[in-house]
Amino acid sequence: MRAALWLLALFGIAAATALFAGNNQGTVTVFWPPWRVDLSLNLVLLLLVAVFIFLHLALRALSALFSLPRQARQWRLQQKERALHAAVLDAIAQLLAGRFSRARKAAQAALLQERTLAALDAALPQAQQVRVLAHLLAAESAQALQDRSARDAHLQQALNESAERGAPANLETREGVQLRAARWALEDRDAPAALARLEELPQGAQRRTLALRLRLKAARQDRRTLEALETARLLAKHRAFSDAAAQSIVRGLATELLTGAHDPAQLLRAWADLELAERELPEVAIHAAQRMVLLHGDLALARAWLLPVWERMVEHPQGLGDALRVKLVRALEAGLDSVDADWLARIETAQRSNPRDPNLQYLAGMACMKRQLWGKAQQLLTQAALGLQDAELHRRAWRALASLAEARDDADQASVAWKHAAQVENP
Repeated sequence: MRAALWLLALFGIAAATALFAGNNQGTVTVFWPPWRVDLSLNLVLLLLVAVFIFLHLALRALSALFSLPRQARQWRLQQKERALHAAVLDAIAQLLAGRFSRARKAAQAALLQERTLAALDAALPQAQQVRVLAHLLAAESAQALQDRSARDAHLQQALNESAERGAPANLETREGVQLRAARWALEDRDAPAALARLEELPQGAQRRTLALRLRLKAARQDRRTLEALETARLLAKHRAFSDAAAQSIVRGLATELLTGAHDPAQLLRAWADLELAERELPEVAIHAAQRMVLLHGDLALARAWLLPVWERMVEHPQGLGDALRVKLVRALEAGLDSVDADWLARIETAQRSNPRDPNLQYLAGMACMKRQLWGKAQQLLTQAALGLQDAELHRRAWRALASLAEARDDADQASVAWKHAAQVENP
């Protein structure tokens, strides 16, 4: 359609020109004494058009001739820019391929090309960012080669180059350099330096997932358990881990925080630092109670910590694994001397509701033994001794039976019980 329109337009212009030129009787007289030249108006118009075209082409040719030096300079600069970008890309590729020496040489070549361009007053618009990235690549390669002096030198130059905060790109580049510096400090097992690098970041950058991951590793490496726990909570909220992994990490850090308490007061402060969901974790609550027993603290408070776990085990007998059930029984057994009537009723009710559970039989038997209910204690402990899978509880059950037999002056039964206790193999 467009070609047809152009064709019609050309026909129209040709027809108009033919009508104008065919009926044009005008002349142009040029007086050049002593001559007189008469020219057709059509010829004059054609000559003017030809002169205009000639002058235009001549001027363009002169302009192209005089612009050759400038074009040659631009071509040389373009080649240097291409060489600069090629060197940066080569450094990245060599670094990813594990050829760290070549990567450092390529990064240094990029820096040399950039300095050459700057000396020619042809700096790139992103020259500062290119320099920072080149120094960062060189520092990364030096870190892989264990050349810490070169790494620190390139790192400092990258930080100095990115010190200007005028452009958003410079700010992002500087934050990237600081994050890499923190990672290098972690690789060198220098957790305080890594945390110091992370503290230099802006508040928004400190809450990014990558920064939080680095903070978690640094805090755990520096034994700052509470800070590591708070960081793990933030990562869990950001969905940085799967639910199972987040729970495992938080559970481990909470347990480590409780382990760091060396007296009941410290243990109470550590317990207060935990969130409600963390306190309800069976592993955490049982470990806290065990620490309270070990530190000779308030056993009633320890049993209060264990109450949610106990209720969970009673309501869902299969909800806790065998290892946790054994730990729970051990933690409760340690405080049977001061156990109150409510807990005795809970233990008895749980044992009656699940009479074939050897762990509950053992715990109820030991409670009866503490209350001098010898007959019932012997019955429950005998049943428990036949079904316990944990070696330590099995051994304790036979020892308790031996003590009961000795209290009855039944030497034969006591000897048999002691023999069974001695035969229990350690796991």
